[in-house]
Amino acid sequence: MVNEMVTFERDTPAIMVPDGTSATISAGMQARITQALGTSFTVVTSYGQMFRIENSDADAVGKDPAEFAMNLPSGGSLEDQVWAQLATCYDPEIPVNIVDLGLVYSCDITAMPDSDEQRVEIKMTLTAPGCGMGDVIRNEVQEKVLLLPEVGSAIVDLVFEPQWDRSMMSEEARLKTGLM
Repeated sequence: MVNEMVTFERDTPAIMVPDGTSATISAGMQARITQALGTSFTVVTSYGQMFRIENSDADAVGKDPAEFAMNLPSGGSLEDQVWAQLATCYDPEIPVNIVDLGLVYSCDITAMPDSDEQRVEIKMTLTAPGCGMGDVIRNEVQEKVLLLPEVGSAIVDLVFEPQWDRSMMSEEARLKTGLM
């Protein structure tokens, strides 16, 4: 699927990268798929514009959205499940998940009063403080963590101290991006 040229068969909701604004890709527009990871894919149109498309809209380019359905993690502790969910979140410009990029600084889980559910508090950053995709990524993290049955509340704070740098990336991420 990556590097495949596609033609949008219908008007499709999208998010413009890197500014994070909502947009619509018109039916008939051609684009190249540059990344298909997590629950979204990234395309670059013939005009050079980059967009993030939700996998649920894969049918707009002739793909079956069911192929991209997300499976919730099972087994292990809730913390393991949360980290597994976080590893399904990607920056649309970088083919590495936010965990391996070193963007997640902490994940705290506490019991919610008078409930069997848990509160998950995540502190994370972005590769650049002015990244327009910050709210998009933060919302994706929150939505995915809330899908876990034991989670009743998910709070995701974007922080910029310490400032992210590529030394925070996993070795695998540095290899994949050529930043060794």
